[in-house]
Amino acid sequence: MNIEFFQSIALSVANERSVDVVFRNIVNGLADDPHVVLARIWVIGPGDLCNVCPWLKNCPDQTKCLHLVASNGRSLHNKQRYTGLQGHYKRFPLYTEELDNITATGKIGYIGGTGKSILRNDIIKNPTWLLDPEWAKREKIASFAGQPLVFRDETLGVLALFSRKVLEQSHLVMLRTFAYNAASAIANARAFEEIEQLRHQMELENEYLRDTVRGGYNFGNIIGQSPALQKILRQIELVAPTDTTVLIHGESGTGKELVALAIHQQSRRKDHTLIKVNCASIPRELFESEFFGHVKGAFTGALRDRTGRFQLADGGTLFLDEVGDIPLELQSKLLRVLQEGEYERIGEEKTRRVNVRVIAATNRDLKKEMESKRFRQDLYFRLSAFPLEIVPLRDRKEDVPLLAKEFLKQLCQTMGLKQLPLKEKHILQLRNYDWPGNIRELRNVIERAVILSGGRELRIDLPEISMEKGLLKAPTHAKSKKQSEEILTYEDLKKLEKENILAALHQTNWKVSGPGGASELLGMKPTTLASQMKSFGIQKRP
Repeated sequence: MNIEFFQSIALSVANERSVDVVFRNIVNGLADDPHVVLARIWVIGPGDLCNVCPWLKNCPDQTKCLHLVASNGRSLHNKQRYTGLQGHYKRFPLYTEELDNITATGKIGYIGGTGKSILRNDIIKNPTWLLDPEWAKREKIASFAGQPLVFRDETLGVLALFSRKVLEQSHLVMLRTFAYNAASAIANARAFEEIEQLRHQMELENEYLRDTVRGGYNFGNIIGQSPALQKILRQIELVAPTDTTVLIHGESGTGKELVALAIHQQSRRKDHTLIKVNCASIPRELFESEFFGHVKGAFTGALRDRTGRFQLADGGTLFLDEVGDIPLELQSKLLRVLQEGEYERIGEEKTRRVNVRVIAATNRDLKKEMESKRFRQDLYFRLSAFPLEIVPLRDRKEDVPLLAKEFLKQLCQTMGLKQLPLKEKHILQLRNYDWPGNIRELRNVIERAVILSGGRELRIDLPEISMEKGLLKAPTHAKSKKQSEEILTYEDLKKLEKENILAALHQTNWKVSGPGGASELLGMKPTTLASQMKSFGIQKRP
């Protein structure tokens, strides 16, 4: 073990961009020396396993400790290699008191806590100085050298070496120089990884924002004047400034996503990202990866590290749409991150912390889902700290004209058309429809009408319009010559005309003339309509 030996290892990690590769190359390089029994690296990280840590009783600070991240060496017996990262040594407390007061369990923690090195070359005579004296005797360990990994006056961790050859002070000096270079390589690799992670996160955020623009945040602000909507807006004002979890319930298409956006925009997190997860569109086996991310190689197809949605939303808001579709087996992990702000990526032991406000939405009855054991009761109560109920569009018809005008304005601008007027006859059609698809269906109807208009008068085409609802319905037995060889008789045509007039009168509540009257709807003069009604014997029933 000479200066060239240490230099060759230092060169192998100098330009590495992966922290794990740096750790592995350091211990693998040191373990190539035939006299080295074991080389290990611990780095300082958050206290994450305190409840099961064997050193908890003597741990002075549970906020941070030493994490074993790399290990290699060779045994004298059975050609065993010491590469495991589990067991009693995977965590060590940090100590700042004098070494004389530290037991065998505390030497690594002393180096990490004080930044001071240790050299013991009398292990053969004093094997009890090590934590496992029997192991020391069995492997004929003569010396221990421990060096802090220091970069810019910050201790990153500890490099430890167990040797069968007696190490001198000159070896410690070389190890110290090597440790400084190793710490620099670790810091550089961490910086590279952080830059790569930020770049990847920006890509995900840009992709998400592009999807948002394409998918529906371009509807403008929440529009309407109905009492039901005003109540929702007041509730948004109350809950938005807090970090309380919100559960939005409403039928599909009622604007749950816009409500979540309004809450986020009025919150203290408005300068951070709002991330959406559509739980109904995620394959069952990919939920955990989508929420929490994974590391490269964690499973087949994991070709690179993936940032989960919780990490992407850190500092901001996470909108869980269709939360009732989350598999039961994942709900406990979701509950944990909601309660404790902690999670692990798939294939990674490291516990990560996150600061996210969650807004959930569903069109399901989660209380019934709980009774059927498909949704956890504790998760439901955690999510529904502040419930919001979105009223369907059929129960707030007064908002239909305002929404239709706004959609018409936006769509005409998008399509490069002059502004088309929304006439009273159009409003009558829209208000008399039940809107099972709610606001989403209304927008689709307006978009279709703009396209069909060709830049001229708007033509509303509502699906499945029934006479019972007082709306016009295209006669199902009227077919063009191309569709059928059937030829309608004069009597058939008169019958169809009568049905059409009756439909218009039902829709306008038997208003014959004036704005919004049946004559305007049918495109004929009021006098002509009155004459036709008399001809067909049409009279309003008392």
